[in-house]
Amino acid sequence: MSWLRALKETTRSGLKVERNRLEPLFALRATAGLALVVISTFLLAGPEAAVSSAFGAFQAAIATFQRSWRPRPVLALASGTTLAITTFLGYLAGAHLLIFLSLLAVWTFVAGLSWALGPTVGVIASSNVAMVLVTVTLPTTIPEAAGHAGVIFLGGFVQAALIVLFPIRRWGAQRDALADALAAEADYARRLRHDPTAPFDPAPLMAAREAAVVTARQARTRPAELHGARGLAERIRPVLASLADPAVGAAAEGPERDRVRELLAAAGEILDAAARAIRHGEPVALPPAAVAALRTPDTGAILAGPPRRAATRLGALLDDVVETAAPGTAAAPPRTFLTRLAVVFRRAPAPQQQTPTHSDTRPIPLIRPSVPALGPKAARALKKELRQGSSPYLRHAIRVTAVVVIGYVLGEFLPFGHGYWAPLASVMVMRPDFSQTYGRAVARFGGTIVGVSVASAIVVVTDPGVPLSITLAIICAGLMYLLLRTGYVVGQVMIAAYIVFLLGTIGADVNQTVYERVLLTLLGGLLAMLSYAVYPAWETPRLRTRLADWLIADGRYAAAVVHHYAEPAGHACPDVRQALLDARAARIAWREAKARAANEPVRHRGLSRSAADDAGEALAQIARIGMLMEAHLPERGATPVPAAARLADALREATEQGAKAVRERKVPDWKPVRECLERWDGDGVPDRVVLRGARLLLDGLDELSDALEPSPPR
Repeated sequence: MSWLRALKETTRSGLKVERNRLEPLFALRATAGLALVVISTFLLAGPEAAVSSAFGAFQAAIATFQRSWRPRPVLALASGTTLAITTFLGYLAGAHLLIFLSLLAVWTFVAGLSWALGPTVGVIASSNVAMVLVTVTLPTTIPEAAGHAGVIFLGGFVQAALIVLFPIRRWGAQRDALADALAAEADYARRLRHDPTAPFDPAPLMAAREAAVVTARQARTRPAELHGARGLAERIRPVLASLADPAVGAAAEGPERDRVRELLAAAGEILDAAARAIRHGEPVALPPAAVAALRTPDTGAILAGPPRRAATRLGALLDDVVETAAPGTAAAPPRTFLTRLAVVFRRAPAPQQQTPTHSDTRPIPLIRPSVPALGPKAARALKKELRQGSSPYLRHAIRVTAVVVIGYVLGEFLPFGHGYWAPLASVMVMRPDFSQTYGRAVARFGGTIVGVSVASAIVVVTDPGVPLSITLAIICAGLMYLLLRTGYVVGQVMIAAYIVFLLGTIGADVNQTVYERVLLTLLGGLLAMLSYAVYPAWETPRLRTRLADWLIADGRYAAAVVHHYAEPAGHACPDVRQALLDARAARIAWREAKARAANEPVRHRGLSRSAADDAGEALAQIARIGMLMEAHLPERGATPVPAAARLADALREATEQGAKAVRERKVPDWKPVRECLERWDGDGVPDRVVLRGARLLLDGLDELSDALEPSPPR
C-alpha cells in the first residue's frame, strides 16, 4: 500500500463515528462522581484544588470504561493512585526544567513499554503522562504538592466508591461475554446446516474465557449461571462440527443429513435461548419446537456410528447448558429437560462413553492474581520486552519518549505559551501500531479544532465565572462519557472543551487564542506521525513469523489430539486443552497482525495479501480438522490405535520444519506426514475418524504449501 493510500485509510478510520449502544447510566454515575469531587473541593479549598481533583476523578472514570475484566473499583483506584503519585513528583520537579524533563522521559518510557501488559494498562499509563503535563502547569508551591496529589487521589477514590455503592448491571461484562459465546455457537449451528465445513471465529470463546478468570473474592460471589456454561460451550463446538461434517459425521445427502439439519436448527434455538437468559439474568424460555425436534424418537433409528454418538453428546450438553443458564429458578426446566434421550437413542453407546454432565462435575474457577501479586509478573514481562531489540513495544516506548520530550521543549521555547498542548497531543494519540497512531492523530487534530473553537467562543462571548465554567466542564465530561464508544474524534471534541472550561476556572489560557492551541496540537500530531515514519515497527515484515507461529501451534494441537487415539484417555485431556488455547491465541495474533499490516505503507516482502488469505484459510481448516478428531476422542480403556502415535510425532516434526521454511520464505514439505500415512499398517483396530482425519490434515498442509508457492513472473 502506498503512503498516500495508507494516509487516506487511516484518516477515514480516525474520523469514523459509529452508532454503538450508549450506556447512559454508566455515564451518569461517572459524571456524578466528577461533579461531587469538583464542587466539594471548590467549596472547601478553592479553584486550584478543584482543578486537581477534577483531573483525578475524570481520569479514574475513563479507566473504568476500558475493556478489562478487573473490577471497576480497582481500575478507578489504580488510576487515581498512580496519577496522584506521578503528579506529586511532577509538582516537585516542575520548577526545574532539566529535572522535570528527566522525570518526564522516565514516565513516558515506562508508559510506552506498559502496553506490553495490555491495552488497559497502556491507556491508564499514557493518560497519566498526559494529565501530569497539564496539572504541573497549575500554580502551586512545594508544600502544597502533597495536598494536590491527595485531592487527585480523592477523585479516584470517589469514583470507586460510587461504583461500589451504586452498582449498575453487576457482572454485566461477564454476562455479555458468555452470552456472545453461546450466541456465536448458535449462529455456527445454523450455518452448518447449509455449509457443513463453515468456519468458526474462536474470538467469542476466548473473550468468554478471559471474562471467566476472576479473583478469589469474585469467585465466591459470582452468579451461579456464570460458573459452568463456558466450559459447556467449549465442548459443544466440536460436537456441532463433527455432527455436520460429512468426513466424520452424517452423510452428505439423505435421511441422515436431513435429521442432522433438524438437530442443528434446534441446537441453535436452544443456545440462543440460553444466551438471552444469561445476558439478562432471567430463566430460560425454551422454544417448544426445538425441544420437540430433539426428542423425536426417529434419531436413534436414522443415525448410526459417530453421528449418533455426536447427537447423543449434543443432547446431553444442551441439557447442561439450559440447567446452568438458570439454576435454582422455578421457571427453569426440570433436571434433564430431554428426559427421553435414553429412549430416543436406544442404541447409544454405553454410559461410560457419555460426557459427564454439569451436575456430575463442579467447574474449577480460573483465578486471577490480585493487583499486588501482578507486580513480579509485570516486571518479568517488561524485562522480557527490554531484552528484545525488535520488540514493537520497546520501539513504541522509545518513540513516544523522544516525541514527548522534544514536543515539551519546543512548546516551552515557542512564543505561544502553555506549550504542554503539543506533547499532550502526542502522548494521547501514539500507539504501538501505525494505523491507530495516524488515525488518532487526525482525529485528535480535528476534534481539538472543533472542541477548542466552540469552548473558546463560549468563553469569549459569555465570560463565564468560576461556577459556570465548572458546570460547563462537567457537562462536557458527561457527554464524553456518554459518547465515548461512538468514535475517538467525538471524545476529543468533548475533552478539548472540558480542558478549556476547567483551566478557565483558574484564569489559565485566557490570553491564548484558538489559533495557537490548534497549532500546538497540530505540532504534537505531526511529531507523532513523523516518529513512526522515522522509527517504525511495521507488522508486515513479521507476517511470516506470525504465520509460522500459528502453524506450530496448529501442529501441536493436531498432534496432541492424534496421540490420544494411541493412548486413549477420554475427553478430559489437559494437554489437548492447552494446545487448543495456544492455537487459538496464535490465530488471533495472526488475524490482528494481518489487520494492522493491511493499512501499512510497506510492501508485502514475500507474502502477498492473497497468499496470506489462502494460508490463513488453510491453517484454519487444519485447526477445524483437529477439532473434529477431538470430538471423537476414545474413552479411557478403548482399543488403542498404535499407528496414531507415529502420526502424532510426524505432525510435530513436519510442522516445526514447515514453520522454519515459512520464516525463510521457502515452501514447506510434508514428507514425514506423507510417509507415515503411506506406511499406515492398521495396527490394532483401524479407526475411521483418525485415519480420515489424518488424510484431511495432509490435505490442509498441502493447501498451505500451495498458498505459499511463489507466483509465476508476469
